[in-house]
Amino acid sequence: MSELLPTLGWIVLGAGVGAYGTLIGAGGGFILVPTLLLVYPRLSATQLTAISLAVVFANAGSGSVSYARLRRIDYRSGIVLAAATLPGAVLGAIVVGYIPRRVFDLIMGASLILVSLFLLFRPGGSSPLWPVSRFTVGRRMTDSDGNTHVYRFNLGLAALFSVALGFISSLLGIGGGIIQVPLLTSFFSFPAHIATATAQFVLLFTSAAGAATHVVQGVYQPFLRLTLELAIGVVVGAQAGAAISRRTRAALIIRLLAIALGLVGLRLLFASA
Repeated sequence: MSELLPTLGWIVLGAGVGAYGTLIGAGGGFILVPTLLLVYPRLSATQLTAISLAVVFANAGSGSVSYARLRRIDYRSGIVLAAATLPGAVLGAIVVGYIPRRVFDLIMGASLILVSLFLLFRPGGSSPLWPVSRFTVGRRMTDSDGNTHVYRFNLGLAALFSVALGFISSLLGIGGGIIQVPLLTSFFSFPAHIATATAQFVLLFTSAAGAATHVVQGVYQPFLRLTLELAIGVVVGAQAGAAISRRTRAALIIRLLAIALGLVGLRLLFASA
Protein backbone atom coordinates (compact mmCIF):
# COMPACT_ATOMS: atom_id res chain seq x y z
CA MET A 1 0.00 0.00 0.00
CA SER A 2 2.86 2.38 0.79
CA GLU A 3 4.21 1.89 -2.71
CA LEU A 4 0.78 2.19 -4.32
CA LEU A 5 0.07 5.67 -2.96
CA PRO A 6 3.25 7.28 -4.38
CA THR A 7 2.57 5.52 -7.68
CA LEU A 8 -0.98 6.91 -7.87
CA GLY A 9 0.31 10.31 -6.85
CA TRP A 10 2.81 10.45 -9.71
CA ILE A 11 0.22 9.21 -12.20
CA VAL A 12 -2.27 11.87 -11.07
CA LEU A 13 0.43 14.54 -11.29
CA GLY A 14 1.28 13.29 -14.77
CA ALA A 15 -2.38 13.54 -15.81
CA GLY A 16 -2.55 17.15 -14.66
CA VAL A 17 0.73 18.00 -16.37
CA GLY A 18 -0.46 16.33 -19.56
CA ALA A 19 -3.83 18.09 -19.64
CA TYR A 20 -2.50 21.58 -18.98
CA GLY A 21 0.62 21.16 -21.10
CA THR A 22 -1.38 19.97 -24.11
CA LEU A 23 -3.98 22.72 -23.70
CA ILE A 24 -1.32 25.43 -24.07
CA GLY A 25 0.98 23.43 -26.38
CA ALA A 26 3.87 23.43 -23.93
CA GLY A 27 4.29 19.73 -23.17
CA GLY A 28 4.15 20.20 -19.39
CA GLY A 29 7.88 20.11 -18.71
CA PHE A 30 7.75 23.61 -17.24
CA ILE A 31 5.51 22.20 -14.47
CA LEU A 32 7.26 18.89 -14.03
CA VAL A 33 10.85 20.15 -13.70
CA PRO A 34 10.09 22.56 -10.80
CA THR A 35 8.07 19.80 -9.09
CA LEU A 36 10.99 17.40 -9.33
CA LEU A 37 13.29 20.16 -8.08
CA LEU A 38 11.24 20.35 -4.88
CA VAL A 39 10.74 16.60 -4.36
CA TYR A 40 14.29 15.56 -5.24
CA PRO A 41 16.59 18.44 -4.17
CA ARG A 42 19.73 16.32 -4.60
CA LEU A 43 19.16 15.25 -8.21
CA SER A 44 21.49 16.76 -10.78
CA ALA A 45 20.27 18.95 -13.63
CA THR A 46 21.01 16.09 -16.05
CA GLN A 47 18.78 13.66 -14.14
CA LEU A 48 15.94 16.18 -13.83
CA THR A 49 15.92 17.10 -17.50
CA ALA A 50 16.20 13.46 -18.57
CA ILE A 51 13.06 12.44 -16.65
CA SER A 52 11.20 15.51 -17.87
CA LEU A 53 12.10 15.03 -21.55
CA ALA A 54 10.93 11.41 -21.52
CA VAL A 55 7.60 12.44 -19.99
CA VAL A 56 7.29 15.38 -22.39
CA PHE A 57 7.80 12.93 -25.27
CA ALA A 58 4.90 10.80 -24.02
CA ASN A 59 2.77 13.93 -23.62
CA ALA A 60 3.62 15.23 -27.09
CA GLY A 61 2.84 11.88 -28.69
CA SER A 62 -0.57 11.61 -27.04
CA GLY A 63 -1.40 15.27 -27.64
CA SER A 64 -0.34 15.12 -31.29
CA VAL A 65 -2.70 12.21 -31.91
CA SER A 66 -5.60 14.24 -30.52
CA TYR A 67 -4.68 17.39 -32.43
CA ALA A 68 -4.31 15.35 -35.61
CA ARG A 69 -7.95 14.28 -35.19
CA LEU A 70 -8.89 17.96 -34.79
CA ARG A 71 -6.91 18.77 -37.97
CA ARG A 72 -5.04 21.63 -36.31
CA ILE A 73 -1.44 20.57 -36.99
CA ASP A 74 0.43 22.46 -39.72
CA TYR A 75 2.45 19.43 -40.84
CA ARG A 76 4.35 21.18 -43.66
CA SER A 77 5.69 23.82 -41.30
CA GLY A 78 6.03 21.44 -38.35
CA ILE A 79 8.33 19.02 -40.17
CA VAL A 80 10.72 21.85 -41.12
CA LEU A 81 10.71 23.30 -37.61
CA ALA A 82 11.18 19.88 -36.02
CA ALA A 83 14.19 19.08 -38.22
CA ALA A 84 15.75 22.42 -37.27
CA THR A 85 15.44 21.70 -33.52
CA LEU A 86 17.18 18.30 -33.58
CA PRO A 87 20.89 19.36 -33.55
CA GLY A 88 20.27 21.83 -30.74
CA ALA A 89 18.26 19.28 -28.75
CA VAL A 90 21.13 16.77 -28.77
CA LEU A 91 23.68 19.46 -27.87
CA GLY A 92 21.52 20.78 -25.03
CA ALA A 93 21.17 17.31 -23.50
CA ILE A 94 24.97 17.04 -23.44
CA VAL A 95 25.75 20.55 -22.17
CA VAL A 96 23.32 20.35 -19.22
CA GLY A 97 25.69 17.88 -17.54
CA TYR A 98 28.20 20.68 -17.05
CA ILE A 99 25.83 23.16 -15.39
CA PRO A 100 25.64 23.35 -11.55
CA ARG A 101 22.17 22.87 -10.07
CA ARG A 102 21.91 26.39 -8.65
CA VAL A 103 22.89 27.99 -11.95
CA PHE A 104 20.38 25.76 -13.73
CA ASP A 105 17.56 27.00 -11.47
CA LEU A 106 18.56 30.63 -12.06
CA ILE A 107 18.73 30.31 -15.86
CA MET A 108 15.42 28.51 -16.11
CA GLY A 109 13.59 30.88 -13.75
CA ALA A 110 14.81 34.00 -15.53
CA SER A 111 13.96 32.59 -18.97
CA LEU A 112 10.39 31.75 -17.98
CA ILE A 113 9.76 35.15 -16.39
CA LEU A 114 11.00 37.02 -19.47
CA VAL A 115 8.63 35.15 -21.77
CA SER A 116 5.79 35.60 -19.27
CA LEU A 117 6.28 39.38 -19.12
CA PHE A 118 6.34 39.60 -22.89
CA LEU A 119 3.01 37.79 -23.16
CA LEU A 120 1.38 39.79 -20.36
CA PHE A 121 2.32 43.12 -21.94
CA ARG A 122 1.33 41.90 -25.40
CA PRO A 123 -1.25 39.15 -24.84
CA GLY A 124 -2.69 39.31 -28.35
CA GLY A 125 -0.02 41.27 -30.15
CA SER A 126 1.53 40.10 -33.37
CA SER A 127 4.54 41.66 -35.10
CA PRO A 128 5.46 39.39 -38.01
CA LEU A 129 9.21 39.27 -38.70
CA TRP A 130 10.11 39.81 -42.38
CA PRO A 131 6.63 38.76 -43.61
CA VAL A 132 7.68 39.35 -47.24
CA SER A 133 10.72 37.42 -48.44
CA ARG A 134 11.69 34.45 -50.58
CA PHE A 135 11.07 32.22 -47.54
CA THR A 136 7.53 33.48 -46.87
CA VAL A 137 4.84 30.81 -47.11
CA GLY A 138 1.07 30.95 -46.89
CA ARG A 139 -1.17 28.48 -45.11
CA ARG A 140 -4.92 27.87 -45.22
CA MET A 141 -6.30 25.23 -42.85
CA THR A 142 -9.80 24.15 -41.87
CA ASP A 143 -10.07 22.18 -38.64
CA SER A 144 -12.59 19.50 -37.71
CA ASP A 145 -14.92 22.10 -36.17
CA GLY A 146 -15.15 23.96 -39.49
CA ASN A 147 -12.94 26.91 -38.44
CA THR A 148 -10.73 28.19 -41.27
CA HIS A 149 -7.31 29.63 -40.41
CA VAL A 150 -5.37 31.71 -42.96
CA TYR A 151 -1.87 33.04 -42.23
CA ARG A 152 1.51 33.88 -43.81
CA PHE A 153 4.94 33.79 -42.21
CA ASN A 154 8.68 33.57 -42.85
CA LEU A 155 9.40 29.83 -42.64
CA GLY A 156 13.16 30.27 -43.06
CA LEU A 157 13.41 32.62 -40.09
CA ALA A 158 11.14 30.38 -38.00
CA ALA A 159 13.47 27.44 -38.74
CA LEU A 160 16.48 29.52 -37.69
CA PHE A 161 14.80 30.33 -34.37
CA SER A 162 14.04 26.62 -33.95
CA VAL A 163 17.73 25.70 -33.95
CA ALA A 164 18.27 27.79 -30.82
CA LEU A 165 14.94 26.65 -29.41
CA GLY A 166 15.98 23.00 -29.63
CA PHE A 167 19.10 23.73 -27.57
CA ILE A 168 17.30 25.75 -24.90
CA SER A 169 14.40 23.34 -24.55
CA SER A 170 16.62 20.28 -24.17
CA LEU A 171 19.00 22.14 -21.84
CA LEU A 172 16.15 23.09 -19.49
CA GLY A 173 14.16 19.86 -19.95
CA ILE A 174 10.96 21.74 -20.76
CA GLY A 175 10.56 20.51 -24.32
CA GLY A 176 10.32 23.93 -25.95
CA GLY A 177 6.59 24.36 -26.56
CA ILE A 178 6.37 26.91 -23.77
CA ILE A 179 8.70 29.14 -25.80
CA GLN A 180 7.68 28.11 -29.30
CA VAL A 181 3.96 28.88 -28.91
CA PRO A 182 4.52 32.58 -28.04
CA LEU A 183 7.11 32.84 -30.81
CA LEU A 184 4.73 31.43 -33.42
CA THR A 185 1.79 33.58 -32.32
CA SER A 186 3.71 36.83 -31.76
CA PHE A 187 6.27 36.83 -34.57
CA PHE A 188 5.01 34.37 -37.18
CA SER A 189 1.27 35.12 -37.35
CA PHE A 190 0.14 31.63 -36.29
CA PRO A 191 -3.41 31.43 -34.87
CA ALA A 192 -3.16 30.30 -31.24
CA HIS A 193 -4.95 26.99 -31.78
CA ILE A 194 -2.74 26.08 -34.77
CA ALA A 195 0.37 27.18 -32.87
CA THR A 196 -0.37 24.97 -29.85
CA ALA A 197 -1.12 21.93 -32.01
CA THR A 198 1.91 22.41 -34.26
CA ALA A 199 4.16 23.03 -31.26
CA GLN A 200 3.03 19.70 -29.80
CA PHE A 201 3.96 17.99 -33.07
CA VAL A 202 7.41 19.64 -33.14
CA LEU A 203 7.85 18.79 -29.47
CA LEU A 204 7.48 15.11 -30.28
CA PHE A 205 10.74 15.18 -32.24
CA THR A 206 12.63 17.62 -30.03
CA SER A 207 11.95 15.73 -26.80
CA ALA A 208 12.73 12.40 -28.50
CA ALA A 209 16.17 13.65 -29.55
CA GLY A 210 16.98 14.93 -26.06
CA ALA A 211 15.64 11.83 -24.31
CA ALA A 212 17.52 9.51 -26.69
CA THR A 213 20.75 11.32 -25.87
CA HIS A 214 20.15 10.70 -22.16
CA VAL A 215 19.39 7.03 -22.87
CA VAL A 216 22.81 6.69 -24.50
CA GLN A 217 24.33 8.36 -21.42
CA GLY A 218 22.62 5.79 -19.16
CA VAL A 219 20.81 8.42 -17.09
CA TYR A 220 17.42 6.69 -16.84
CA GLN A 221 18.26 3.45 -15.07
CA PRO A 222 17.68 4.61 -11.44
CA PHE A 223 14.49 6.51 -12.39
CA LEU A 224 12.79 4.18 -14.84
CA ARG A 225 9.77 3.45 -12.62
CA LEU A 226 9.16 7.12 -11.81
CA THR A 227 9.43 8.05 -15.48
CA LEU A 228 6.94 5.35 -16.52
CA GLU A 229 4.43 6.38 -13.83
CA LEU A 230 4.53 10.00 -14.95
CA ALA A 231 4.33 8.98 -18.61
CA ILE A 232 1.16 6.93 -18.01
CA GLY A 233 -0.48 9.97 -16.42
CA VAL A 234 0.47 12.44 -19.16
CA VAL A 235 -0.77 10.17 -21.94
CA VAL A 236 -4.24 10.20 -20.37
CA GLY A 237 -4.10 13.88 -19.42
CA ALA A 238 -3.04 14.95 -22.91
CA GLN A 239 -6.25 13.56 -24.36
CA ALA A 240 -8.26 15.65 -21.88
CA GLY A 241 -6.22 18.78 -22.64
CA ALA A 242 -6.83 18.51 -26.38
CA ALA A 243 -10.57 18.02 -25.79
CA ILE A 244 -10.72 21.08 -23.50
CA SER A 245 -8.95 23.18 -26.14
CA ARG A 246 -11.99 22.85 -28.43
CA ARG A 247 -13.99 24.96 -25.97
CA THR A 248 -11.24 27.39 -24.98
CA ARG A 249 -10.76 30.83 -26.55
CA ALA A 250 -7.37 31.55 -28.13
CA ALA A 251 -6.75 34.60 -25.92
CA LEU A 252 -7.35 32.54 -22.80
CA ILE A 253 -4.78 29.98 -23.90
CA ILE A 254 -2.13 32.71 -24.18
CA ARG A 255 -3.05 34.17 -20.79
CA LEU A 256 -2.89 30.75 -19.13
CA LEU A 257 0.52 30.24 -20.65
CA ALA A 258 1.78 33.61 -19.38
CA ILE A 259 0.51 33.03 -15.83
CA ALA A 260 2.07 29.59 -15.66
CA LEU A 261 5.41 30.87 -16.92
CA GLY A 262 5.55 33.69 -14.40
CA LEU A 263 4.66 31.60 -11.35
CA VAL A 264 7.11 28.84 -12.16
CA GLY A 265 9.86 31.32 -13.01
CA LEU A 266 9.47 33.16 -9.70
CA ARG A 267 9.54 29.91 -7.75
CA LEU A 268 12.81 28.89 -9.39
CA LEU A 269 14.43 32.27 -8.79
CA PHE A 270 13.59 32.05 -5.08
CA ALA A 271 14.98 28.53 -4.98
CA SER A 272 18.27 29.61 -6.52
CA ALA A 273 18.72 32.63 -4.22
